[in-house]
Amino acid sequence: MSSSFRKRLLDAATAPYRQAGHFAWHFARGKLGRDPVFFSLLANGAFPRQARIVDLGCGQGLLSNWLTAAARLHAAGDWPADWPVAPQLQAYRGIELMPRDVERARPALPPGAVVEQGDIRDVALGDVNVVVILDSLHYIETAAQNAVLERVRDALTPEGTLIMRVGDAAAGLPFLLCTWVDQLVTRVRGHRLPTLYCRPAAAWQAQLEQLGFSVTPQAMDAGTPFANTLLLARRNA
Repeated sequence: MSSSFRKRLLDAATAPYRQAGHFAWHFARGKLGRDPVFFSLLANGAFPRQARIVDLGCGQGLLSNWLTAAARLHAAGDWPADWPVAPQLQAYRGIELMPRDVERARPALPPGAVVEQGDIRDVALGDVNVVVILDSLHYIETAAQNAVLERVRDALTPEGTLIMRVGDAAAGLPFLLCTWVDQLVTRVRGHRLPTLYCRPAAAWQAQLEQLGFSVTPQAMDAGTPFANTLLLARRNA
């Protein structure tokens, strides 16, 4: 992936946030440009060709614009030769607890995408083939985490995908740094500091396997000092 393509994708994905305000645009630029997970999800073909997504803890709904921009560049022939085909976003529904993030998301959403204010502990998930939970499940208590994951399994179509990133609580200092930055960013976004309920990445994987998922873990902290793990979990047919 060339640096020029990286910039074109980033520009296309973040342009809608200009109409959501100065903070929304700069936050989108920083998150999409510096967090390795977004480019990795495209390069590794994490999504099915036709994706119906519910994004739990979606923040500003960045993923909806990221995938929309990727599909447009791919359709225009502007795409890395060694990447799989860009997914087509058939449906996107984001769930976010914090009203300020919902307000920043809505003016920037692509056609057909929605972001709703709600609590991931009890919101209906709908008919989806992808559930995304990036860095948000650790904000709720352990029993509620397990209940959410059970509901995700039940909502997904057979061989549907859960894309989940977690901090690895067994990673020592890098994990402590990760939680410190997490709390700092939460404060910058205008929210009060939460209690975090974290686990080792191996424990998250074991929980998903117990629920009937086939799980592929992948380190997702390249270029950062953190200890994040991406878990690609396929629901067994």
